[in-house]
Amino acid sequence: MGAVMLQGTGSDVGKSVLVAGLCRLLANRGLSVRPFKPQNMSNNAAVTPEGDEVGRAQALQAIAARVPPHADMNPVLLKPQSDRTAQVIVNGKPAATLGAGDYQRRKADWLYQVLGAYRRLRAQCDIVVVEGAGSPAEINLRAGDIANMGFARAAGVPVVLVGDIDRGGVIASVVGTQAVIDRQDAAMIRAFLINKFRGDLRLFDDGFAEIGRRTGWPGLGVVPWLSAAARLPAEDAVVLDRSQSAGERPVIAVPMLSRIANFDDFDALAHEPGVRLAMIPPGRPLPGDAALVILPGTKATIADLAFLRAQGWDVDLAAHVRRGGQVLGICGGYQMLGRTVSDSEGVEGPIETVEGLGLLPIETALAPAKIVRPIAGDHIEGGAPFSGYEIHCGVTRPDPGTHPLLRFADGTEDGADAGQIAGCYVHGLFDLPEARAHWLSRVGAASDGHARGEVIDAALDEIAETLEQVLDVDRLLAIAKEAE
Repeated sequence: MGAVMLQGTGSDVGKSVLVAGLCRLLANRGLSVRPFKPQNMSNNAAVTPEGDEVGRAQALQAIAARVPPHADMNPVLLKPQSDRTAQVIVNGKPAATLGAGDYQRRKADWLYQVLGAYRRLRAQCDIVVVEGAGSPAEINLRAGDIANMGFARAAGVPVVLVGDIDRGGVIASVVGTQAVIDRQDAAMIRAFLINKFRGDLRLFDDGFAEIGRRTGWPGLGVVPWLSAAARLPAEDAVVLDRSQSAGERPVIAVPMLSRIANFDDFDALAHEPGVRLAMIPPGRPLPGDAALVILPGTKATIADLAFLRAQGWDVDLAAHVRRGGQVLGICGGYQMLGRTVSDSEGVEGPIETVEGLGLLPIETALAPAKIVRPIAGDHIEGGAPFSGYEIHCGVTRPDPGTHPLLRFADGTEDGADAGQIAGCYVHGLFDLPEARAHWLSRVGAASDGHARGEVIDAALDEIAETLEQVLDVDRLLAIAKEAE
C-alpha cells in the first residue's frame, strides 16, 4: 500500500503517540503495519528479541502494530552521554561516540543504512508509519538531514504535518513551517492535523479552515487531548518533572540524574494506588519520609555519581539508610551503590577509578562491550518472576558470600541483596504484577495486580478508537499510496 510520515511543527507535539495510535488503528483494520523512525535521540532505549537497541517509542509502536520490535524500526539512535557527546547506535549496535559537531558532519553517512532499513520494513507489510524528529522548520539542521525531509525526499514518502495547539500559536506554527522550509520540502507535505486540543473540537473550526486556506494543504482532523497517553511509556525525561499527589501512602523516591536512562522502569509503580512515586528533580532533597529510594539507570555512571553528590543526595541517602529506609539500585544505580567504579578503558570519558557510595560489597569495571539482551527469571527471595532486559557496559563483581538478588532462567545469578539495600542490572523489573507485588510488600503496600502490558494495550486501543473518530483515515491511506 505504501507509507506516510508524520513530522511536527516542533519537538514534543505528540508525534510518537500519534504514530503508535495509528499503528494500532491500522492493525485493528486488518492491515500489516510497521513503525519507523530514521533517527531518534533518547536514553530510554528498548531491547529487541535479537539483542539490539531501539528507541523506547519505536518499541511501543511495535506493540501497537502487534509485532516484535526490530532494529530496522529505528536504524539510528543517539544516546547522549554528556552535554556535548552521544553514543551513536546504528542498526541496533554501538557505532561511535561523537560530539554534536562531528555528528552533524557525519550524519549523512548513515542515510544508506536508514534507507535500507526502511525498504526492508516496506517489503514486509502493507503500510509503514514513519515518525520524524524535531521539526523540518529547523532549517539550520537541514544539510545532511536524515530525520525529516532529507529522509522523506530520499525515500519518496509523503508527509503529514502535526501542529500542537496546547502550546499556543498553532496557526502560525503550521503556516510558518511552510514559509521557512525549502519549496521542494514543502511539496512533500500532503496534509496537516492538529493535536492536543482541550474542549469542544468545533471551537477550532475557523482556525482549522484558515490553516488550509493559507497553506493549500487539506486538514485530516483535530485530535483531542489523549488522556490515555499518560498510561504509555514516556520517551523524553521532560515528563518526569511533574508533581505527585500527596497522601499517607508509602513514598518511593527516584532522584532524576542528569543522564537518567530507561526511566520507564518506574511507570508501573507510578500507576500503583498503594504507593506514591516521587521523581525528585535536581535542587530538591530526597524526601525524609521515603520508604524506598531507587537509584535509576544512567548513560554515564561516573558523571552521574558526581552529579548525585553535587546535589547532596549522597548525604540524604545515608540519612535514609540510618532511618532504616530501603534502597534499590538498577543498572547504573546498582553500580553506584558499590565501593568503586573503574573506567580503565575510557568508556565514559577520562580513565579513572572513583569511589562509589559504599552501600553494597561490589566493585564495577566499565568495559566497551555492551550487554544487550532480553532476560527473565525469578527473585531468589520469595521466587517472584520477572521479565525485562539488560542494557549496560561493565561487569560488577560482588564479594564472595554476597547474596544475589535474581536468578535468570538459564540458572545464572545477578545483583546483590543485603536486605535493606539491593541492586541489579535488570530493567523492567516491576512490569510483571508478581514482581511488583514483591517489591511493594517490602514497603508495606499491596499491588493492584495489573500487568503493565495489559495496561499499555488497553491505552493503545483507546487512543486508536479516538483517532478513528476524529481523523480522515481514508484520506491518510490515500496519501500513503503516493509513496514511491
